[in-house]
Parts: sequence; C-alpha cells; structure tokens
Amino acid sequence: MSEIEGIYAVWLREAKIYIREKERLISSVISPLLWIFGFGAGLGSTVEKISGYPYQIFIYPGIMVMTVLFTSLFYGVYIIWDRKLDFLKEVLVAPISRASVFAGKMLGGATDAMVQVIYLIIIGFFISIPFTPLVILEAFLMLLLISIAMVSIGLVIGANLQSPEGFSLVINFVMWPMFFFSGALFPVNNLAPWLSAVTYINPLTYGVDAMRGIILGINHFPILLDAGVLVLFAAIMMGIGILSFRRM
Repeated sequence: MSEIEGIYAVWLREAKIYIREKERLISSVISPLLWIFGFGAGLGSTVEKISGYPYQIFIYPGIMVMTVLFTSLFYGVYIIWDRKLDFLKEVLVAPISRASVFAGKMLGGATDAMVQVIYLIIIGFFISIPFTPLVILEAFLMLLLISIAMVSIGLVIGANLQSPEGFSLVINFVMWPMFFFSGALFPVNNLAPWLSAVTYINPLTYGVDAMRGIILGINHFPILLDAGVLVLFAAIMMGIGILSFRRM
C-alpha cells in the first residue's frame, strides 16, 4: 500500500462516518443559525452599523470561522474513541507511516468542517452577504487553511489524552478563549491595551480578519500577513500532530 493510498483510505473512512451520522449533519447547522439569527439579529437591533454593515452581517465571517473552529477541534475526540474500540491499533500497525495516518485523519476532519461551510454559504445568500464566485472560492480556501490548523490541534489533544471527558475539559480551555479573543464578535481596533495584546497573539484573529476582508472588504491587517500567520501556524500544528502520532 502506498502512502497516498493509505491517506485516502483513512480519509474515506472518516468521510463515510460523517455522512452516515445524520444527527451530526443536522446539529452542525443549528449552532451557527443561532449565532447569526439569534445573537446577531438580537444584539444587532441595539448596535449601530460597523464599517457600514449591520451587526448581523459584520459578524457573519466570524461565525463562519467559529463553526470551522468548533467542528475541527472537537473532531479530535474521535481519536480517543478509535483507541477505545481498538480501531486505532489496527490503523497504526498498517504498512503506512504515522504521518500518513495523521494526514488522513486531518483531511477527514477538514472535510467535515468544509461541508458545514457550504451550508453557511447558502445561509449567507439569505441575509444579503455580498458573495461572488471569486469571493466564495477565496473564502473556501481560507477556511480550509483554518480548518487544517484547528483539526491538527484537536488531533494533538486527542492523541495525548485517554478519556472523552478529559478531552472535553481541555478543549473548552482552548476553544472558547480562541473564539472570544479572535475579534469574531467585535472590531479589533480601539481595544484596551491588554485586550489588543491577547487578540493579536491569537492565530484565529488573523483568520477572522482575512475572512472579513475577503467577504466584506474590511480588514485590520494586510491579507498577506493574515495568510502568512495561518500558514505558519498550520505547519507548526501539523508538525506537532505528526510527532504526537509517532509516540502513540
């Protein structure tokens, strides 16, 4: 078996599991709908326009990033379940490298997240998001990059823990600070010095900024800086993920 075939086999297994679990497909749509129509429309009725956009539209790119973040990070728990079911043991003794196993898992998690992105793009048309074919392509590629980085974090945590309960505890300490300090719900200019410092060291901030620049044309940092930070962060997390799989 070649390494490419091994990656494809692992990815295909993960994709089939996601498609067969209809409840995951349904539940994955509910959370962003609540944020966009519940939080966005509710708070938006008391907030003035930001950079010329209603609050609901302003946070839409951030909600897209949030959906990818949540889905990608929680994907790591399946490593723990695979270990409990002894499926992971069978995969790890296959004649492919641990790097290929990690790559297949990572691509499987990214596929799950990008399916949800398609739902969100469809929702965007109903709230007058200024989508064009080029904007959709650029947004999709940027979210794929974010997903690769976040899935890698989830897999690193899952590879180093033994219980789903422990995973949920750790992942919440990672997920919520990354989301709330990313600027997904507020503009990052004119923040308090301490909040600016925390926001700027959060790699997800650059993902939200890139998405807001792509979709709405308003970004705080140059798009090349956003992309460069995300590429570097994704490469680091993938490297750590491969090392974690080699130690299992």
